[in-house]
Parts: sequence; C-alpha cells; structure tokens
Amino acid sequence: MAKAKELPAAGGSSTERSLRLLARLASAGRALSLAELAASLDLPKATAHRLCTQLLETGFIARGSAERDFVVGPALRRLALDTLNHDSVRGLRHEVLSALVAKVGETCNFTTLDGAGVLYLDRVEAPWPWRLTLEVGVHVPLHCTASGKLFLAFMEPARREALVSQLNLQRMTPNTITSAQALREECAAIAEAGYAFDREEFIAGLFAVAWPVHDGEGRVRAALAIHAPTARLGPEQALARLPALRAAALRMRSLL
Repeated sequence: MAKAKELPAAGGSSTERSLRLLARLASAGRALSLAELAASLDLPKATAHRLCTQLLETGFIARGSAERDFVVGPALRRLALDTLNHDSVRGLRHEVLSALVAKVGETCNFTTLDGAGVLYLDRVEAPWPWRLTLEVGVHVPLHCTASGKLFLAFMEPARREALVSQLNLQRMTPNTITSAQALREECAAIAEAGYAFDREEFIAGLFAVAWPVHDGEGRVRAALAIHAPTARLGPEQALARLPALRAAALRMRSLL
C-alpha cells in the first residue's frame, strides 16, 4: 500500500517525476512552494520533498527567497542555454540574424533572460567603423536595455513585481530609469506597444529597439534587438525596422 501511494496515477518512475517537477517549475516563471509542486503534480508531499532534495543537491533547482520555495537552479539554466546553443540550431539562428543585419544595416543581437539579467546568445556586427563590442555570453542589466525591459514587460506580473522590487536600478546614463514605479510604467507601455526602446539608457549615444521571440506556446523566450549610434538610429528609424524584426522573430520561433 505504501508503495502505491508513492506512485500515483500521475507519477511514473523517479526520473519521470523529477523531469515533470523541473518542467513545472520552469513553466511557472516564479518560485513555487513544496505544497504547490506536490499539488500540481499530484504527488505526496513526502515524494515531492525527496525529489526537491535530490534536485537541490545537483543544482537543478535552488531555494527561493523563502526557505520553503524553489526556483530554477543554475544547472537547469545551463542545460537550457546549452540546448539553445546546439551547433546545428545555432547555425540556423545565426543565419537569421545575419539576414536581419543585411536587411536593416545595423548590428543585431539575439538574447534571452537569465536570472535577473539579459544573456547574449548570438550577435552579428554591421560593417560600420564605430562599434560597441558585447561578446556572446555576457550579461547586461534588465532595467536599462531594450531586451531587458521587454522581458520584464512580458513576464508574469507576480514575477515581474518580485524582480522590479529587488533590482539594483543603477544609473548608467542620465536617461536610465532608476525608479521602480517608472520602470513599472515603462513595462506597461512596452506590453501595449509590443516592442521596447533603449533611449540611451544603457550607454550614452546608443539607441536600441527589441522585439520578442515567442515559443510554440506563445511565451516570450528570447528577443531580437537592433542597436546603433543615435546619429543613425532613433525612434523613427527604429519603427521603420520593426517589420524586419517581426519577420526575423517569426523565423526564430521554430529555432528555440
């Protein structure tokens, strides 16, 4: 009887239960308590606790801000990023990015959300003499970049509020948003518009525009961004490039 309780209809092997737990936590987009995980997976709390203990030890999950809450861990994030950067798929994504650069004539980036920052997954430079070098693999802030604000804007509200309240809203330029309320208002405007600008908020003299890349279930998993000096790119020029960004994002959707 005890064994039957450990393997309910929604259960399966320990490996299957662990994978379902990781998938549930990743899709939630926020910290989940042990009780929430057990209930959503139809598992006894003792079983959920044992799985969480094992996954904590391997780094696939981590403790949230509350002791009984769990979030995606560094090992799972690394697995996700390695999957996104699989050689064959990465090559196809790079082709999309290269075609976008040829179309818009400016440097373009492919980014994703990683914890409380933006991670550069790929980048293609435009052939201009003046360039900003941000290598693939670097992280940039959420609150002052086009991609970062885009990820915040399309985030589940509770998760966004938790991040906004904890972010270090460091002033990078005179245009940087340093107020949590102003950042909330900016996110609302971005969610309505569907795209985000960086109006010299990260680096003085640099303007950027970002467009979301949705997965097959409609969730924002990545972003495409164009950036250039303000002498070449401003709001009007950025808006004119939105159709190219949108088309590239649709091509990227099948490559996530």
